[in-house]
Amino acid sequence: MDEEVLPGGNTVGAARIGEVVHKRASPWTETVHALLRHLESAGFDGAPRAVGFDAEGREMVSYLPGEVIGGRVPWPAWAFTEATLSQVGRWLRRLHDVTARFEPPDGARWFAGGEMRPGMVVGHQDAAPYNAVMDGDRLAGFFDWDTAGPSTREFDLAFSALSWVPLYPRAAAAHLGFPDGDRSRRLRLLLDAYGYEGDRLAFGAVVVERARRQASVMRRMADAGDPAAIALLPVAANLEQSAAEAEALPDEFWT
Repeated sequence: MDEEVLPGGNTVGAARIGEVVHKRASPWTETVHALLRHLESAGFDGAPRAVGFDAEGREMVSYLPGEVIGGRVPWPAWAFTEATLSQVGRWLRRLHDVTARFEPPDGARWFAGGEMRPGMVVGHQDAAPYNAVMDGDRLAGFFDWDTAGPSTREFDLAFSALSWVPLYPRAAAAHLGFPDGDRSRRLRLLLDAYGYEGDRLAFGAVVVERARRQASVMRRMADAGDPAAIALLPVAANLEQSAAEAEALPDEFWT
């Protein structure tokens, strides 16, 4: 059966063979597969299923059918609708509620390191439009779980706020196709759909921290010579500007 190279994939890349996606395995792949098996056993249907490894040692996960962004710019209209935004909030809440009960295997390894502690969840950590799968108007789920790992709920939710509200610089958001709308309203829609009951002003500080930390990781990997990270340096600069602009927003934007 022929391999179909899938669009996207800034770090690893993926190929589809039938209904299975094959990707180069990483040191944390076994842990991510344990997570995906936990989601499957809990009846969570918004993620691929862990299938195993092929004869070449590549990881195998089930293919999530639907429409993806791939390399398109501007992004498709569904990435900007309030209906999709609300579905993202509900998806994240279901994910976090299920992963709060996840017990990692012995020797668990994660892309960004860390370990589960009381009160933490396992976040997708990159639940952005470019990793979403849409089945018509329904959010079918998210692919690319390589960067999943332990965090607070807020830390994972903050990245999705950055990319779905969005809290990017306006020029960057316009380039992707986002209309110039009420970002404060869209943030409230996302948090309300999640059922977020925390301090929303404090959440703004988490968004700033998340953007800066993401940019710092990219720059550190680029400095070490990682070619994928080097290619993502413009994204790091965008995140740094996002953090600076978010930090300057008035308190009422967040509340």
